[in-house]
Amino acid sequence: MNLDGTALYAALIHELKNNLGLLSMTLDSIPVQDEPQHDRSVGDARLLCQSVIDRLQQALLIYKADNQQLDPVIDAYSPHDLVHELMERTVALSRGRFRVETELASDVPAIWFFDRDLIEMALLNAIQNSLAYARSCVRIEASMLDGCLALFVRDDSDGYPDHILTSVATHTPYRSTGTGLGLQFAKMVIQAHENKGTLGELRLYNETGAVFCLILP
Repeated sequence: MNLDGTALYAALIHELKNNLGLLSMTLDSIPVQDEPQHDRSVGDARLLCQSVIDRLQQALLIYKADNQQLDPVIDAYSPHDLVHELMERTVALSRGRFRVETELASDVPAIWFFDRDLIEMALLNAIQNSLAYARSCVRIEASMLDGCLALFVRDDSDGYPDHILTSVATHTPYRSTGTGLGLQFAKMVIQAHENKGTLGELRLYNETGAVFCLILP
């Protein structure tokens, strides 16, 4: 694709994101009516709209990445603040339909070095997937694992299908109409984080539900 085509592609993505942003604001303005079918339909539409917005942003970043490598902007951020803000976003997206829990291990430091925007995008994608499949609870956690910061999104769904677990474990690509782009983006984000020769890692597994984990060196 030539430069004009690239610019057109980027402009189209931004236009779609802006339009969906307006739609999301409209959906946010619809009041709760205490009618389960109505409120659930509006909630599902809000979640889907935000998910598409995030997918478009991820697609744009993947497309623009040179040689399929993101260039993270590493700085000092608070894992505590990140978990708290993710909890607030999750509560807002769930609109009371799910229990949202958090846990911060006592040894999680006040500061860690990472690209906050990219990590937040990857975790929000996992949260949106959990809200789509969880039965009643989504849990956001931070802990230390072998000297690395581990960030978790857990839910009480039926868990990840075997083909997704296998693709992540064996680093093989797969096609999916659901989490495919989000997981591709998460892999790129976490593998772009490196410290003293150690790369970040994405882990998926099932443990009374789906567990999404980003490990930051």
